[in-house]
Amino acid sequence: MKSLVCGAASIAAACGWTSAAFAATHSARPHIEPPGWVIAPGEAVCRTELELTGRSGAVSPVALISDGGQIRLRFAMEEVPERAFLPIRIDQKAYANLVLRGDVPKVAIMALSDETLAAMRKGGTLQIAWLSEEPVRVSLAGAAQAIADLRTCGAQVAAQHQARLAAQDEARARAAQEARAKAVADEQLAAARAQTAAAEAQRQRLRAEADRATYQAQQAQAEAQRQRAMALADQQRAELQRRRAYAGYTYTYDDEDEPSPQWIPPRPVYSYRPYDPRYDR
Repeated sequence: MKSLVCGAASIAAACGWTSAAFAATHSARPHIEPPGWVIAPGEAVCRTELELTGRSGAVSPVALISDGGQIRLRFAMEEVPERAFLPIRIDQKAYANLVLRGDVPKVAIMALSDETLAAMRKGGTLQIAWLSEEPVRVSLAGAAQAIADLRTCGAQVAAQHQARLAAQDEARARAAQEARAKAVADEQLAAARAQTAAAEAQRQRLRAEADRATYQAQQAQAEAQRQRAMALADQQRAELQRRRAYAGYTYTYDDEDEPSPQWIPPRPVYSYRPYDPRYDR
């Protein structure tokens, strides 16, 4: 295949073919059936398919696509240049346009200028020499109405697509805003719960300390009562021992709390009376 990168000033020479050669090559095909020009709406663009045929009968499909603004020629090639300025011929007259490599491998897109589109509306045959191994062409009968319909369809589809994108962006923004609001609410709730838990833990600590202080006070009070009771018991035992000592009893204590009395005979009491002579009688 000849080189695809052609200059605007020497399109015919760089691409290696002339209108006379093309006419001689296709002298045996005086009549081309017009395309159907079926406009098919897509997600963001509308398109219509064209089938360009060569002398051998080989078919090279292309598509005209439009988003309502610009109309482009989309085609497939084995070696797609990143950028090129290539001509197409309408009724043997060359119209060069910019070709860019598409997102899909081996697919390129030619942006058709207003001059090219005007020629297509009025022309009879579209001819492309570099699309395949041989020059191919297709009839442009009905192109004027088809191009107008393609642009109208593209504008409507693009408007709907933009509306969908705007709705999706709005939905994403709303979802992001709701997610941020929920995150803030969750953070605030978590902080409130943490504060509540800290306050509850503090209350429990204070309650535990108060209970511990109360228990210690109760223990101290019980110990004081026990000490007083023991002191009173000691006092009572001492008093009992003192009283019984006068009665001739002496107590010995085998046990701390239970005294065991042991009786000891009292000492004789001697009384001295003065001498009375009457007792001698």
